[in-house]
Amino acid sequence: MSTRASGSPKKKFDPAQAGAEALEHIEAAVSELEEQVRDVNARIDKRAGRPLWQAIVFGLLLGGVFVASLFWLVELFVLFVTVLVVFAVLELAGALTDKGRLRSRWPLVVVSAAMVPLAALYGPEGQLWGLVGAIAIAVALRAGRALLQPDSRSTTLSDIGVAVMVLAYVPFLGGFAVAIATSPGGVWWVFAGVVIVACVDVAAYATGLSLGKTPLAPKISPKKTWEGFAGSFVAAMVAGVLLGTLMLGVSWWVGLLLGAVLLGSATLGDLVESLIKRDLGIKDISSWLPGHGGFLDRLDSMLPSMAMLFVMFQIFG
Repeated sequence: MSTRASGSPKKKFDPAQAGAEALEHIEAAVSELEEQVRDVNARIDKRAGRPLWQAIVFGLLLGGVFVASLFWLVELFVLFVTVLVVFAVLELAGALTDKGRLRSRWPLVVVSAAMVPLAALYGPEGQLWGLVGAIAIAVALRAGRALLQPDSRSTTLSDIGVAVMVLAYVPFLGGFAVAIATSPGGVWWVFAGVVIVACVDVAAYATGLSLGKTPLAPKISPKKTWEGFAGSFVAAMVAGVLLGTLMLGVSWWVGLLLGAVLLGSATLGDLVESLIKRDLGIKDISSWLPGHGGFLDRLDSMLPSMAMLFVMFQIFG
């Protein structure tokens, strides 16, 4: 007589149920991974003070447009610089208008759009006369407003002073880039200058973020440190020598001098914009560039550096 094995019968394998369970495990693992990635990104962004991945992506995009326009067709580079200048003036004049330091932003935006092409067409002379003409137009418009609106006369001189500052700071300094680029051999100098300034900014940011402890100018920009400046110094010297000797065909000591000059101008430009923002009580000039703030936040170190690069180009170019 046969006997049956005791115990519960084996459960039949259900492929659909097994697949559903496996899918649940995968979804749970993916959800856990996403949470970990978000946590890491949040810590990175908190440490960096900005959305780092967005900053990298938009930084690479701007860099790509810069290189393509500079080496493909210089007229496109002039257009590229003009667009950057117009947006930067719109940001700065807009912030000044919002804070009651300026009556109207649009006249400055319009005349700024003409100043950069004048520098490209007529060189430094066109650049200088463009600034003089823009200031004359700004003064005339402000005087006309004072005649039509008597209640605005008390701020006429301050408005004119602010307008002159904006025009000299953004479009006039930005015009040096196209004045160099449209000169024989100037394209390579512009490229080298922008790369050196970019190295200064990146090295200062990375070194300051990792090692920064000693404030460089706590009353102007508390996050800038002497450790970051030391890192930017090394980067500027190395980039200046390499680009100067290998790309521009100048002596190594000229490369060192170029790196030192652009290090000073880039650091000064960064501090000047920080001083303007602190005076206005704002963190960024605008939020148009994700991860970067505004256009002027990206051009602050470039603008005075283009003026110093022009001087170096005239002497050694």
